Amino acid sequence: MPGSSTRYIILDRDGVINADSDDFIKSPEEWQPLEGSLEAIARLNQGGFTIGVATNQSGIGRGLFDLPTLNAMHQKMHQLLAKLGAHVDMIAFCPHLPEDGCHCRKPLPGLYQALAERWNIKLEGIPVIGDSQRDLDAALAVGAAPMLVRTGKGMKTEAALDSHLEIPVFDNLARAADHLLEDSH
Repeated sequence: MPGSSTRYIILDRDGVINADSDDFIKSPEEWQPLEGSLEAIARLNQGGFTIGVATNQSGIGRGLFDLPTLNAMHQKMHQLLAKLGAHVDMIAFCPHLPEDGCHCRKPLPGLYQALAERWNIKLEGIPVIGDSQRDLDAALAVGAAPMLVRTGKGMKTEAALDSHLEIPVFDNLARAADHLLEDSH
């Protein structure tokens, strides 16, 4: 659309959109949205944001679940979002183990770069919402604008946050979305 003011945002999945677990989210049944997260995505959609999800999914590499199961988890998310008239535009995931040496596993920025390439945009200043240090590090590596939520691993991440970094912190995705939507008016 000529003259459209499309804006982009990248979200982590586990701990931001859905409940996280140290034992991994291994099935659609275990994939449970955090309170208010799907509604926040709907509000971001309505506010003109194109939404990408960038998620490390080493459970695949660990043999805890397979690609069809990951797709089923994402299908559940898509269906729940659709009931709210909402959607995410793209999901980028890394199936590798930390020791695999890939370029996509956060804290490396490969997933964010894949989204940017698909969207044909630069990542400078693009909001990236995560709950872990690796989400923030990957965002900083590409000049994006990291934001931390306290859900998932967020409170632990906040406690260890480098005080020299000016990273906004929000209670959850809903509060972060409110902030972004208020800033856009």
